[in-house]
Amino acid sequence: MLSIVLTLTHIRNSSPTNIDEILARGDALWKSVYHPLDSKLVSKLAESHPDLPIFIINHEYGALFSDPASLGHEIRPGAKVGRVLMSILAVAVLRAQTGVGPQVTSHIFGLRKAYQDGTYKAEGEFPVQGGEWLAGEEGNMWLLGAVDRIVEALGEGKGTSFAPGFERPKL
Repeated sequence: MLSIVLTLTHIRNSSPTNIDEILARGDALWKSVYHPLDSKLVSKLAESHPDLPIFIINHEYGALFSDPASLGHEIRPGAKVGRVLMSILAVAVLRAQTGVGPQVTSHIFGLRKAYQDGTYKAEGEFPVQGGEWLAGEEGNMWLLGAVDRIVEALGEGKGTSFAPGFERPKL
């Protein structure tokens, strides 16, 4: 059984020596999640701002969401997240946020795709117990429902936004 320990030392610092690797990882992860619609999505995001897709791919997918090749559970316990867990995390965070249905859907498809295209077992990836089930229809519904139940419990039934239960000031 996999034991995850969160590291307290930063490991994702960009520098002139690793920037090319970060950009390549971001591009690869972006394509892995969104292909064959990856280019179309870049164009759609660029309609909002021309730098938006570049920022997302380079700084979120490259620097944050993808793991540096040098990481591993043996070397830095708790430092590596992996392709499957990152997709599960993206689904959970976006589902809890509300108002971002298309992004939730795209990350559900990204999770499924990890098992369809084999990236879940790419070099450096570790097995995720139950990952294949979570990537299926039944697992997808369970994941979404579990997040909904957590949000409901934390929000005491008063809402599902970042600030559930807060009342507007009376004027």
